[in-house]
Amino acid sequence: MALLITEKCTNCDMCLPECPNNAISVGDNIYEIDPNLCTECVGHYETPTCQKVCPISNCIKTDPDHQESQEMLWEKFVLIHHSDKL
Repeated sequence: MALLITEKCTNCDMCLPECPNNAISVGDNIYEIDPNLCTECVGHYETPTCQKVCPISNCIKTDPDHQESQEMLWEKFVLIHHSDKL
């Protein structure tokens, strides 16, 4: 599952540097998470760091449009970081 930043976002800049996959970027009004790069920190941390550092409760949640199993997240992690080595 990818994560989604909701409209509760205050653009506090806490999540942007925390993403190990560079999946978070500045959007038109709020920060956005690229579902193709978000692994919910699988391969890096036990829990998503963006959620840990976000000061707004329930601002970053599971994206209902991008449901993925733990196995799929691991596969995505490998693809993202393998392509870095090419």
